[in-house]
Amino acid sequence: MPMQYDLFTPHGETPQPPVEEKQQMPLAARMRPESLEEVAGQKHLLAEGKLLRRAIETDRFSSLIFYGPPGVGKTTLAYVIARCTSAFFVMLNGVESNVSEIRSKIDEARSRMAIHGQKTILFVDELHRFNKAQQDVLLPHLEKGTVRFIGATTENPYFAINSAMLSRSQIFPLEPVPDAEIVALLRRAAADKPRGLGNLPLNLDDEALEHIALKADGDARKALTALEVAALSTAPGEDGVVHVTLEVAEESIQKKAVRYDRAGDGHYDTISAFIKSMRGSDPDAALYWLAFMLNAGEDIRFIARRLVICASEDVGLADSNALRVALDAARAAEMVGMPEARIPLAHATVYIATAPKSNSAYMGVNAALKDVKEGRTLAVPDHLATPTRKKLAKLRGVAEEDTQYKYAHDFDDHFVPQAYLPEGRVYYHPTTNGLELRISERMEYLRQRREQGK
Repeated sequence: MPMQYDLFTPHGETPQPPVEEKQQMPLAARMRPESLEEVAGQKHLLAEGKLLRRAIETDRFSSLIFYGPPGVGKTTLAYVIARCTSAFFVMLNGVESNVSEIRSKIDEARSRMAIHGQKTILFVDELHRFNKAQQDVLLPHLEKGTVRFIGATTENPYFAINSAMLSRSQIFPLEPVPDAEIVALLRRAAADKPRGLGNLPLNLDDEALEHIALKADGDARKALTALEVAALSTAPGEDGVVHVTLEVAEESIQKKAVRYDRAGDGHYDTISAFIKSMRGSDPDAALYWLAFMLNAGEDIRFIARRLVICASEDVGLADSNALRVALDAARAAEMVGMPEARIPLAHATVYIATAPKSNSAYMGVNAALKDVKEGRTLAVPDHLATPTRKKLAKLRGVAEEDTQYKYAHDFDDHFVPQAYLPEGRVYYHPTTNGLELRISERMEYLRQRREQGK
């Protein structure tokens, strides 16, 4: 955890804890990056030329809000920014901090600027927990520039943060750290003597590191903690070396290894089997593949998105309630998180698998898109156009009756035969499955009405 320093720290220096204290800190804290180059992930924000990197390098920013899941580097990035800009770093917590503490830190920042000419970065973790009183104390000083504010939250700031604070801040989403970068971070930690485990005789199996990275699910802190547990709790072998194998890694991160690569064939093969099982109306197979993905640590939002798509693409109008069930399951899963998220996801999986099937809407829009993309663009008929277009049509000599739109609700059955396309094209072909049977019957009735012209 970043330290809070007193007012009289020399300008431009970054105070460090005593060596003995630092060595007793967890590996994740010791390996905290000290420069932008050491930050794992976040290339969408920190690659050369990106807005946030330019703002840091030119020291041109005021208030920032970082949001993303735990362990992706929100606190770390704030600390690195303070080092890069020679600013004094003060950390508060949205739950623990009170109004008097905030006022005290602001007064210190004002004095620090007056005495040393040094800016202060005030970092607030769990920003979404800040109450109105805390925000009211802080907001005027953000406008005056008394402190440079950085907030961190795991919640979507557009829903969780006060609009007054949002309007004064630039918002940047942080993403889970890619597995490959977590593996590289673990290797760096194992080799680093001053900060890491470089003084230990370690041998790290590739599959062990890959397993830790996979199960960490983008959380660099969790991965480093697992590596530290593995290295310090494993007895050396006969050769005097600590061997971190797959079995050791499984125990250290407390999950069994599953052959499932979220970026490779295993990922795509499994989600394909899941979707095809629901499409094929086999709830047992669909539940197995769902369980397989959940056990492997698949992103529940990815699974939920596939359920929503399948409900509309494969069940469709045969049971429109499937789409509502899928959407409700997606919201519920994100709200409760794992492990309880498995329940609404299973609910939607079984509903979709056992529902009657129709892909008529899916096939219809594909056929229409094909016509549009192939350049068969059709003009809007004069009687469906705006009044301005209708006036122009009359100037072209179009008859009055041909520009008159007939309001369907003024006629029997709320239907009146008139052309809505300049050509008689058919894209929607209803099936007779489930509730779509009623749609099919009505469409046939309306077709006959059109042919009779009444």
